[in-house]
Amino acid sequence: MKTLSYLITGIFFGIVMFKSEAASWFRIYEMFTFGSFHMYGIIGSALILGIIGIQILKKTNSKALGGQELQLAAKDRSYPRYLLGGVIFGLGWALAGACPGPMYVLLGAGYGSIALVIIGALIGTFTYGVLRNKLPH
Repeated sequence: MKTLSYLITGIFFGIVMFKSEAASWFRIYEMFTFGSFHMYGIIGSALILGIIGIQILKKTNSKALGGQELQLAAKDRSYPRYLLGGVIFGLGWALAGACPGPMYVLLGAGYGSIALVIIGALIGTFTYGVLRNKLPH
């Protein structure tokens, strides 16, 4: 049952991403050239809703679906790490024309060439996993 709910949620999320044009290469290009507010509006709305949602979860002492306590640990404030990671992520996003969520949406929408980008992302993730202990964190 849990897997079915994840599948339905993922399909709904994919449809919303596609219909809102958040997975559109043109919209992503517009964002990186500061040609349109469309993507900034979507990302900003998600950020604001996320902040509000986390605050509600904290204030109401909500539990996870299995009844466990929610554990929202504070992150380390290592700005150079986040700046470098953000720049690398942003460059990959700009070059590929899609971030990880929309990559799978585009594949599901029938854009087969995005499979090369997904393979590259998986190789990059695997490489990071192998080198993680050797990298400065």
